[in-house]
Amino acid sequence: MDSSMASAGGSADEGSQSHNNGRKTSYKRLSSSQTSRLERFIKDCPHPDEAQRRQLAAEIGLEPRQIKFWFQNKRTQIKNQHERADNTALRVENDRIHTENVTMQEALKSMLCPSCGGPPCLEGDREHAIHNMRLENMHLKEEHEKVSRLLSRYLESQMLPPDQFQQGFFPIIGSSSNAAGLGNPLNQVIGGSSSHDPNLALHMMDGGHNLFASEGIEKNLMAKVAATAMDELVRLVRINEPFWIKSSSQDGKLCLLLENYQKMFLKTKHFKGPNVRIEATKESGIVNINSLQLVDMFLDSDKWVNLFPTIVSKAETLKVIERGLPGNRSGALQLMFQQMHVLSPFVQPREFQFLRFCQQIEEGLVIADVSFDSFQQKPSIFQSWKHPSGCLIQELPNGCSMVTWVEHMEVDDKIQTHPLYKDIIVKGVAYGAERWIMELQRICERFAAFYVEKIPDHDAAGGQTFSYLTQNPNTLINSLEGRRSIMNFSHRMLKIFCESITMADGLDFPLCDLANTSGVRVSIRESKINGQPSGMIVAAATSIWLPLHYMKVFEFFLDDKNRAQWDVLTCGNQAHKVAHISNGIHPGNCVSVIRPFIPSENNALILQESFTTPMGSYVIYAPTDVATMTAAIMGENSSMLPVLPSGFVICPDGEPNSAMAFDGADTERLGGSLLTVAFQILASADGRNMPNRKAGAAVNSLLTSTILRVRDALNCNN
Repeated sequence: MDSSMASAGGSADEGSQSHNNGRKTSYKRLSSSQTSRLERFIKDCPHPDEAQRRQLAAEIGLEPRQIKFWFQNKRTQIKNQHERADNTALRVENDRIHTENVTMQEALKSMLCPSCGGPPCLEGDREHAIHNMRLENMHLKEEHEKVSRLLSRYLESQMLPPDQFQQGFFPIIGSSSNAAGLGNPLNQVIGGSSSHDPNLALHMMDGGHNLFASEGIEKNLMAKVAATAMDELVRLVRINEPFWIKSSSQDGKLCLLLENYQKMFLKTKHFKGPNVRIEATKESGIVNINSLQLVDMFLDSDKWVNLFPTIVSKAETLKVIERGLPGNRSGALQLMFQQMHVLSPFVQPREFQFLRFCQQIEEGLVIADVSFDSFQQKPSIFQSWKHPSGCLIQELPNGCSMVTWVEHMEVDDKIQTHPLYKDIIVKGVAYGAERWIMELQRICERFAAFYVEKIPDHDAAGGQTFSYLTQNPNTLINSLEGRRSIMNFSHRMLKIFCESITMADGLDFPLCDLANTSGVRVSIRESKINGQPSGMIVAAATSIWLPLHYMKVFEFFLDDKNRAQWDVLTCGNQAHKVAHISNGIHPGNCVSVIRPFIPSENNALILQESFTTPMGSYVIYAPTDVATMTAAIMGENSSMLPVLPSGFVICPDGEPNSAMAFDGADTERLGGSLLTVAFQILASADGRNMPNRKAGAAVNSLLTSTILRVRDALNCNN
């Protein structure tokens, strides 16, 4: 078609003269080699001058006039292709909206009544239906605006003139010497030579209109957003000044200088209002795990939750865009969802839908996260946006890794932060980089204890005690298999506890006979999953402030002599450890099996896991029995064994010298701690009898009495 068009255009004047002489016009088709040479030349020079046309004509054996008209026709053809592509994309979107509109109109017609113009229903039902329709209409408008914005951004970037492409419109990832050779389609878009090709848009259009459907647009936007986020994160990780300075008010921790940051990285605010703030922190630490194992856990949502159970309550991989290279997974890109929490019922969780991108650079592997609005995303009441965040993982010679973490978020606290947790939330401690590093170091210590080849001497005696208790020589916790099985069982108990303590939809009860608190939050759920008792479960939790250092409170709960003062499972009797499994450097980081001295119950046991980091301490426990523990040690799948944990979370209050108002009175906080207490009970085993407010009141009373006993034992009544 191009050859015919060029030949016809090139011989127009000659054909007119021949026609006047009474002879027929002759047309000559270009050869494939001539067409190929012209196609290559127009990519580099769409507008050749007279000298270039003469030189090109001499090379391929054509007249300069033919060359001139061929280029005119070809430019017209490219312009038409651009316009057709625009029209196709807009037509697809218009058809979708039109179809939705027709569907809604047909639905309304089927509901209309000839007499009143509406459904024959009660006034209350009619108002409810109108309210639902208005909400749906608002949702559709939001979806339409979102699609329109994304479509306009995409088409705008694809239709840039050639000079802007040559200036490097697509961002190049830091250390492009490593990125350029990865050889997968994603890198060709975001960091390869195709980013400098002025005909990139034309090549992408050749695939037909399907590329411009919503999924195609979204995938290309994901690649572009991820590449930009990676470039920003690499800069923030590599250097401190001028972006990061040590804060004098936060023990020398690195804080982001927003003024310098905004000069380098232009950002638009995602939220507006008086409660919007920026949280940005940076921290580094050595962890006892190699970089490839760490990257594999980061890119698997289930492993991600297992890695950070005290921070991430839920995670899901929504879409895998690129799987990356085998081994280091460089180039992997996926869309994920996660819910983050602070372990208190008074702090709302944060939800993110974000892109996770893995890239190899000179220093090591980088994992970059950045929030991303997709077409299918539903709006959340927890308004938070993750700016480019993540970590650089550098392999060390001893099998460890140096991890440098950056956490950068924009938050709109529509629900005001509770006063107890305001300091640690606003200052970026609760969701900051230091907390991620500390938790990663702790869980890596636990991994090391899990995979030991020889049981430590201080753990062996407890295993012998448990074997004597069960009267079965095969139930040795100091065997490697039994030890690992109990550790898996205990880790699952911790995850269940962390998932249950965030109760955004719970009911609030006042704490009985206990002043200076904000009450108890109670939630009721039906459990049908394996690994938890079947039936209706009532969970209750509250948080209080104590005028003691958090380590003092942690040591109080670890002392077996104090257990009868606070643990209702002991019925006021003493208890002792029958098994002990160390899982960290600190002596309090361990898994324990505890036997209460209850004359009427010889088989009762308590499974407990405790650990501490500079960010806080945890004591999680659950009632069990000899048969369940024996089954776990003997190799039965611990995920099927029922467990219903309760426990305590103790963390620093975030401000060593400040005053806090309780009902009009100021209480001096000198290095105090925040204590969260949470209980879970099985209220109805058959699941048919729904627990009422009496069940909530019973758990409320149990929680209140426990806090009173703890306060009394710690001499904190005043």
